[in-house]
This record gives sequence, C-alpha cells and structure tokens, in this order.
Amino acid sequence: MKLTRRTALGAGAAMALASRTAHAADEKLRLGLLTVKTGPLAAGGIQMEQGLTLFLKEKGGKLNGREVEVFVGDTAGNPATARTRTQELVERNKVHLLLGPVAAFEALAIADYVQQQQMPVMAVAAAEDITQRSPSKWFARATASAGQCSHVMAHYAATELKYKRICMIGDDFAYGHEQNGGFLRVFEDNGGKVVQKLWPPLNAPDYGTYISQIKSDVDAVWMSFAGSNGFRFTKAFYEYGLGGKIPLLGGMTAMDEAILQQTGDDAIGILSVNFYSAEIDNPLNKAFVAGMRRDYKVDPGYYASGPAVSMAVLEAAMKSIDNRFDDRAALIQAMRTNVVPESVRGPVKFDAYGNAIGNVYVRRVEKKGGKLVNTVIKTYENISQFWTYDPAKFLAQPVYSRDFPLAKNLET
Repeated sequence: MKLTRRTALGAGAAMALASRTAHAADEKLRLGLLTVKTGPLAAGGIQMEQGLTLFLKEKGGKLNGREVEVFVGDTAGNPATARTRTQELVERNKVHLLLGPVAAFEALAIADYVQQQQMPVMAVAAAEDITQRSPSKWFARATASAGQCSHVMAHYAATELKYKRICMIGDDFAYGHEQNGGFLRVFEDNGGKVVQKLWPPLNAPDYGTYISQIKSDVDAVWMSFAGSNGFRFTKAFYEYGLGGKIPLLGGMTAMDEAILQQTGDDAIGILSVNFYSAEIDNPLNKAFVAGMRRDYKVDPGYYASGPAVSMAVLEAAMKSIDNRFDDRAALIQAMRTNVVPESVRGPVKFDAYGNAIGNVYVRRVEKKGGKLVNTVIKTYENISQFWTYDPAKFLAQPVYSRDFPLAKNLET
C-alpha cells in the first residue's frame, strides 16, 4: 500500500490513541486522605488511616482492578491547615479524589476550594450544610450528618426510655452544636424537655466545672463529644460521683471504639448511637473487625468504618463508569447515585444532596470476652439526614447550632 501523508497521519493518530489508552488502563487511582494525627481528634484520625489501609490491603491494593496510591495530609485538626493540605494534595499530588477530613469545621473550611477545583470528596466529617443548605455536587458522604444519628437517639430516649428531662453537654464547636441541635429538636417534638445545655471547649483541660453544674433531677445526660473527649468526660463523670446515679447517652463518637477500652468498666451500660458498630452481624463487617484486631489490636469504630464504607461506594462507582476516574464529574455522580447493597455498616444509598441513607444503631456498652463492645440493641432502618421531616421545610430553617432549635425549657 502506498503510504500517503493522510494515511501516515492517521496511523500516527491511531498509535497515539493506543498509547493513551494503554496508559489510561495502567493509571493508578490517586487518593488523598485528609486526617488528624495530633491533638484531641487524633484517636479518630489514626483510626481513619488504619481503616483505609486495611480495606485496601484486603483488596490487594486495588479497587476494581486498578492500583490505588494514597497520599496522606495531616490537618492537625486545624481549619487553615486542612485547607493547606487539601491544596497540596490537589495541586502537588494531582489526586483524583479526596477522603476526609475528620472534623466538621475542617470540611467547612475546604468546601469552597473543592467546589472551585471540581474535586470529588468522600466526606467523613459530619458538617450538616455540606449536604444541606450549601450542597455541592462534589461531596458524597457515606457516613452521616451530625444530627442524623442524634435524631434517632432522641426518639429512642423519648419513646422507649420514656425520659422527660435531659441535660445536654457537648464540645463547643460545629459538630457538638449540630449533634445537640438534632437531639433537642426530636426529643422535644416527642414530648421531652431539654432543661440544661453545657458547652465545654474542644480542648477543655478538665470537665469538673461543667459536671458540678449538672442538675440532679434530670433523667439522663446527653453527651456529644469528638475524639478522646468522650472518654475524658466519662472518666470525670464517675470520678465526681455521678456514675450510676444519672444515665449517660452518647452521640456518634462519644463511646467510639477508638477510645472505648480506655474508658474502662465505667462505660458499661452507657447507650450511644451510630451508623456503625463493630458488633454488626454481617460477613463484611466480621472480616473487617477481624482484620483491625489482627493488624492494629483495636476494634474499628466511626472513624475506621467511614473509609471502609466510602471505599465500597467508590469501588461500585468505578465499576459503573469503567474506571474512568479521571472524569471527575462522572465519578462523583456515580458515587452519589449508586446503591451499595452491603457494606460494613449495612446497605447504603444516597439522597439528592449526596448524604447517605442507611441503618442507624442504638448501642449499649457491654463486656464480652474481657473487652468492652457496643452491642446493637435496636436498628432504625433507612434513616435520612432529614429524619421524618419534610426536606424543603427542614432546609428552610437555620442549620443546627448553639441556639437553634430554640431551647424552650431551659431552667436556671
């Protein structure tokens, strides 16, 4: 055949296309992990990295046949640092997507940058408005919003425990505010009264001042703490003689497995609520728990399970778009629209705002085999971030905060 300029160019183009296709087929998925390794949130941040590492290890370092390269950014639990680390992962490491960060205020700090960069994020932080009033199509959260699990515990406390009077105490930052807001709203909508709210700072050196203010005639204390603060508060609660006198109810991370063993037997009997428990009886979770115990000598909790669920969602998305993870819009759309029939937390699907709808578990701390565990005592299925409220009406109101919903029954 006579080789003309036209056919030569065509052959060259075909060879270039074949080269790009081969390269694309070998391209690693670059994943940026935003976590915390120092400060009060470090216990959770370390478990995040462990959960991700284990999940990928069990998959042979690959998702849907494609090798995964992980780049880690330590945010130190600081919003400004979280933003800097995000920029480094996106601009220097050229990651295809981000996992994290840990804290609500960190997620809020990076939201506008992520939007500008059109960077897919599998969120772990519970900041409400990233999937509510200021939603971004670039976020998908396979865990829960801050108030999502609080709604469940408030309903359980009011309708099954028949509690009428509650004291709330929580870390004085967005995550604590939003957890408490969700609890207050549903508890009072079901006939209860929140008669006291206490707000220790995130880095409170001691809880004695706050514990001494707790009213003696409340039915229970609802606590919404992050990282190691749940352990620290519970220890102090017993040291000040209130243990066994006033029941404790914990939010998503107050009795997290990352710190549960440190709490000691004082924790036995405490009820908490979460989208996850290491005691969930399904094959994927049993294998995950066994791996965490083998590799890290710990049980997985909120922070370790979040990456495991997120990676299950990511792998399902990669399958549905034939590993075109360099197409950011297609990737995040697939993550937000796929239904994952089973994960370590159970089935997961997403609402129109990119937040998970799934099981939420009421748990009781028990001692089994010489160790503390969060035994599931009730499962609430298909729980939305909007609880049973109409989403449009829910979103027309302010985000949960220190002062919203209005606490109508506070006593001096």
